[in-house]
Amino acid sequence: MPLTSGPNRTPPSPAELKLRTTAMPADANPSGDIFGGWLMGLMDLAAGNAAGRRARGRVATIAVDGMKFHRPVVVGDEVSIYACIVSVGRTSMRIEVEAWRRERSEDEMFLVTEAVFTFVAIDEARKPRPVPQEGA
Repeated sequence: MPLTSGPNRTPPSPAELKLRTTAMPADANPSGDIFGGWLMGLMDLAAGNAAGRRARGRVATIAVDGMKFHRPVVVGDEVSIYACIVSVGRTSMRIEVEAWRRERSEDEMFLVTEAVFTFVAIDEARKPRPVPQEGA
């Protein structure tokens, strides 16, 4: 099931939660704002987890589309990454990924960034291979 669109919405289903961490000082600039590249790395890791499970093996990121930043993340925020496979081709998969933040002392979560990651299933020689059929 695809993630819902628009920055003013509720977080996705807990089943789509792939990664949760706390933003630390090493992940931020001198003003305490978290680097976008750090968030993108977390999103790639979460999407890779989903893609690897679906492909039952090794995968590689081949594209990132439509990355949008809606809000900043600051040191101490809890960051939750949600991922949902939205399409599967012969060798590739498209995965919608969202990053949400929550202040440590609050309950409300806010969408901070989203993108669509494309992965290809690869073999030991790093060549594309077919993605197994669901349930096969």
